[in-house]
Amino acid sequence: MSDSLLALLGGAPAVPVPGPHFVWPPITEADRQAVARQLETAVSIPDRSGVIADLEDALASYLGVRHVVTTCTGTAALHSMYAAAGIGPGDEVIVPALTFHATATPLFHLGAHPVLADVDDRGQLDLEDAARRLTSRTKAVVAVHLWGQPEDMDALVSFAHEHGLMLLEDGSHAHGATWNRQMVGTFGTASAFSLNGPKPLSAGEGGFVATDDTELYYRVLLHGQYNKRCRREIPAAHPLARYAVTGMGLKLRIHPLAAALTRTQLTRLEDRLAGRREVAARMSAVLDGVPGIRVPEVSAAARPSWYALPLRYESAELGGLPLVRFLDALRAERAVEADQPGSTCPLHTHPLFQVPGDLLPGYADRQSLPVGSFPAADHIHATTLKLPVWHHEDDVHLADAYTTAIAKVAIHAKDLL
Repeated sequence: MSDSLLALLGGAPAVPVPGPHFVWPPITEADRQAVARQLETAVSIPDRSGVIADLEDALASYLGVRHVVTTCTGTAALHSMYAAAGIGPGDEVIVPALTFHATATPLFHLGAHPVLADVDDRGQLDLEDAARRLTSRTKAVVAVHLWGQPEDMDALVSFAHEHGLMLLEDGSHAHGATWNRQMVGTFGTASAFSLNGPKPLSAGEGGFVATDDTELYYRVLLHGQYNKRCRREIPAAHPLARYAVTGMGLKLRIHPLAAALTRTQLTRLEDRLAGRREVAARMSAVLDGVPGIRVPEVSAAARPSWYALPLRYESAELGGLPLVRFLDALRAERAVEADQPGSTCPLHTHPLFQVPGDLLPGYADRQSLPVGSFPAADHIHATTLKLPVWHHEDDVHLADAYTTAIAKVAIHAKDLL
């Protein structure tokens, strides 16, 4: 039987070994030893000491910022960032319509309103649409570096300055990514990062806020930390110091074992990112020109971290073959890691954004957004398939097998119609 025949139709699969083919983060003996040492040292750290201080110092040095505060999740980091930025009841914040929901959902818990704006053909914030949605209540705009590709930060910084808005960043996919050689997460007043399982830098679960603003740093502490940490870091003469014992009543601190894992993973982050960039370039070079597939455009100013490689699917080039059918064929080729984005999708499609009042009584009068309000976000999500980006030379054969599988299915798409 010919190797060129699609596996879905009885041919041999293009990927030679069964999945899974991508596991993250890679755990080394150094990681195991670091977590074991921490297990014997302390499993609860109520202040900024030990591995917590070490990790926060290392992250601040890596990014080139004055302050980092670790949190239990990336969602918690976003929540603390927004709260510390002074966003509250009635305030509006411009958020891209295409992102993971946690970019926006913490705003509900502050009484604020996420105002969705459409994206452009690259999936980045459409500043013209954002400008149309500004009101006297708009306080901030959020840059989301989706899939580890930096936003055009020249344009966003200019937009925020022109309209008198605070610029905040969600760097959850983009650890180590840069724009004009400046680290993502250092352009705005503050930034939030996730350390969730598949992120380029992973704690299994965790997050952090980064900022150069010392006042905002104190408020981040008061939002998710309390007592010893706040008493030791907020000067006694500061007006906020009287709240140090309780903070805002929330405990959002990272677990020391997660901090220990992150700290040792951070020592290898740059090497892994370099590997990802090489593999992403290799995969893109093979797929560029394959019928029905568009590889991402990367600005000369950008150095992505490649949380994933998002490909755009052009059904019309393949006789109208639906993306779901294309993916079925890919999986039959054993390219099981190829997938459509799931929870990272147009926010207005979530019930929480359509009818939040059932869960959030303060938003009972919120009006549903009409169908078609964000056509670009809808279209991009419906036509995107994403691949993992490997980093190690031992895995290049998998990257090659996946691009072979995609090209194979595209070339033989007519057989699936």
